[in-house]
Amino acid sequence: MPAETLNLLFVGDIVGSPGRRTARELLPRLRSRHQVDVVVANVENSAAGYGLTYPIFAEYEAMGIDIMTSGNHIWDRKEILGFIDREERLLRPLNYPPPCPGRGVARILVEGLELVVVNLMGRVFMTPIDCPFRTIDRELGKLVAEPGRRAIVVDFHAEATSEKMAMGQHLDGRVAAMVGTHTHVQTADQQIMPGGTAYVTDVGMTGPRNSVIGMESRPALERFLTARRVRLKPAAKELRLSGVLLRFDAASGKARSIERISQGLEDED
Repeated sequence: MPAETLNLLFVGDIVGSPGRRTARELLPRLRSRHQVDVVVANVENSAAGYGLTYPIFAEYEAMGIDIMTSGNHIWDRKEILGFIDREERLLRPLNYPPPCPGRGVARILVEGLELVVVNLMGRVFMTPIDCPFRTIDRELGKLVAEPGRRAIVVDFHAEATSEKMAMGQHLDGRVAAMVGTHTHVQTADQQIMPGGTAYVTDVGMTGPRNSVIGMESRPALERFLTARRVRLKPAAKELRLSGVLLRFDAASGKARSIERISQGLEDED
């Protein structure tokens, strides 16, 4: 018999090798504790904080991460162009204009329910790419026309809180969940919205909490104090995995609950 719920762990932006180590060590514990069926993670900061390489992509597959989302940093490593087209579960924001390589939607079947993950990127204080609101409207129009049961999860990679909240309102009742990424600071506004969509403004990051959004504090401070471009690299202290646990009704694909996850490597289970 199929399970009554589908449990999805969404892992916040994984930062550099410290973030990868955190995910590698904590995912087995979290899977067991929360009976996780699917893991989705934002991976755009995986290679020393900037972009993604194929060996790191393979490392994530070995960890059992089912779908990988990204954002504006996905293009920081030129080697991404050699494999993003062929890896169906690696996403870049859907609203990058054509003929941009890669894809913005991934689908997998879990317990008879189709899970659809859509990756979008905001435009406020970011690269002015195609409109994310009109892009998701077009995509949802196509999905609604298809038969079958599905749960749609949107990773909205955006800087402005207002833009994320507006997208949440725009999608309420139309998708199972919308989670925000990019700012690396976990927000405390997780909720089931009036229309039934699970929402959080930002899931946070996976990596060093004693840092400036994952990077060593001293060079980050030097940037602010001198207005010069200083090279940043990931910090390595107080490693923590941040994200959300989403529970969906396996029969309808509707959200049942959303729970913030914040687990440190040294925390007691």
